[in-house]
Amino acid sequence: MIVPVTDDLRFVAVDQRDPLAQPLLDELAVEYADRYDGRAEAVAAWLRRYPAQEFAPPDGAMLVGLLGDTPVTGGAFRRFDATTAELKRIWTDSAHRRRGFARALLAALETEIAARGYRRIYLTTGDRQPEAEALYLATGYHRLAEPLPADGEVYPVAFAKALP
Repeated sequence: MIVPVTDDLRFVAVDQRDPLAQPLLDELAVEYADRYDGRAEAVAAWLRRYPAQEFAPPDGAMLVGLLGDTPVTGGAFRRFDATTAELKRIWTDSAHRRRGFARALLAALETEIAARGYRRIYLTTGDRQPEAEALYLATGYHRLAEPLPADGEVYPVAFAKALP
């Protein structure tokens, strides 16, 4: 059962080096390490290898959802191509899941992405994240047969969504 999001959730734009982004990156590192049999320290270094400017205006952003002063959800996007934004680092704190925060985060990111003039959203995820796959399908993303060609790492599960 998903508990609806309360009006207390607010989103702020942050740099990936902002202290508000640290819980997002720290918990993602542990979760990815657990799911993919890695070391949290190595995953943390990998998460921080993207230059911060890729997730900054005008082409990108990182949003953190706060309950009071506590980060409970967050994610980022960057330019994939001239008309497509790529979602990255979608996260909800494990103590705050199943409350609709991830859906609210996606809606906030999609609003920001549309405001930047993008017409499509693209993302890839690993094959050991069924909750993420379910979230994307439930929020209007469609699964692609294979990831789009891209520079760098490509993960096996890809989704896209056209913006109105």
